[in-house]
Amino acid sequence: MTPVKVQDAKEKFCDFLKSKNKASATILAYGKDIDQLISFLEELKKEHIHDVSNEDIQAFLASMHARGYTPKSVSRKLNSTRTFYRFLKINEYITDDPSLLVKHPKYELNPPRILSALEYRALRDSASSDPRIYAVIEILLQTGVRIGELANIRVEDVKDSSLTVRPYEGHPARDVPLSKRAKEAVKRYLDSRPNTTSDYLFITKTGNPFLIRNIRDALERYFKRAGIENAKINDLRHTFVAHHLKNGVSIVFLSKVLGHKRLSSTERYLQYVKEAKNGESTNLAEL
Repeated sequence: MTPVKVQDAKEKFCDFLKSKNKASATILAYGKDIDQLISFLEELKKEHIHDVSNEDIQAFLASMHARGYTPKSVSRKLNSTRTFYRFLKINEYITDDPSLLVKHPKYELNPPRILSALEYRALRDSASSDPRIYAVIEILLQTGVRIGELANIRVEDVKDSSLTVRPYEGHPARDVPLSKRAKEAVKRYLDSRPNTTSDYLFITKTGNPFLIRNIRDALERYFKRAGIENAKINDLRHTFVAHHLKNGVSIVFLSKVLGHKRLSSTERYLQYVKEAKNGESTNLAEL
């Protein structure tokens, strides 16, 4: 077996992730974690990937802990390392996988932040004079779409009773029900939307697409304006899930609406929604 340099192995891994159409954020996160591993291995004078032992990986994780990383972050770095090594072994760049001999640090997962009815109503009120942000909030609350999917919506995707969610960074296309409240919010926004040739639903005053970072920044300002603490934009998605589980919506149906690839991604919310009904409804209720 021809020795493969550590840096070359990392580049091959990133090329593999890109070929699988992984989300850019996923590729960036993996790249950062593996770069940190590589920097540590360079300090150990480990030039080739097959020279790395499980003790080296354990020492890397210990160094992350010593630098103040939480057990959860250290565990994520081990997950990245294992994914990296799984790729290397499948492609026969190595014969043994030392990462499998390293144990995850123990930690407890923080529960998802679920907004109360008082909080999401306050958020609506804070944005009532801004048709664009108000429509953004309603779509996120009423459909549970991801922020990237929301930014990618075109005008033609908004139908009478559904919203077409386009494929986005590895997530498949799907149609999701569109509530009356969400439709009214979008109509109000479209009435004030700048004239432009852009087909993106949400745009800036100059007609350019409303970018993810700008959507996130805007929502954070409105969270503060509404007096909602420790909340992020993805908490609107968490709130959507919790609300419908409480109202007995079929978890299989809900998983499809959310675009989850695995049912377990939806099931994890059940432990945080103790009063969930055992129903099989496929009717989504407005928040």
